[in-house]
Amino acid sequence: MISQEKEIEILKNIHDPPGSIRQRELSEIVGLTLGMTNTILKRFVQKGWITMRKINNRNIRYAVTPKGIDVITRRSYRFLKRTIKNIVLYKEAVEKLVREVKASGYTALVLVGKSDLDFLVEHACLVHNLTWIRNENIPENLADKVFYLYSESYIPDTVEEPREAS
Repeated sequence: MISQEKEIEILKNIHDPPGSIRQRELSEIVGLTLGMTNTILKRFVQKGWITMRKINNRNIRYAVTPKGIDVITRRSYRFLKRTIKNIVLYKEAVEKLVREVKASGYTALVLVGKSDLDFLVEHACLVHNLTWIRNENIPENLADKVFYLYSESYIPDTVEEPREAS
């Protein structure tokens, strides 16, 4: 089953900018096979979300109908609501973590690696009076009071090789 995000992505790429996007381009953009993209487009026509007009033997022009625009709007709104709900959940989890770090006697928090949530960590540190450090350059006077938080995208530079039993 194709995800709703893929379907919305196809509809958005047909709609914006309007013009002559080819099935092959759509399939590459959304990461689906050409056959699957063709099947989805035919289903969209049946549902009344898009229209297809044959220009010549090799070219077909697609257009999103008002019903298709309504689908884009409703699904985008639901996606936005889910995203906001997730941000609230992440914010609460980060706040809890920072409170526990502060209660454990740490004076600084270092976020190691790039994170899409660094703004939440930074805000929580400011609210709870914890020094916020974005990289691994720790001032010497904080070295023993620092909590290291590894980001969701952190990949260590070196991976230890497994040791052989002796």
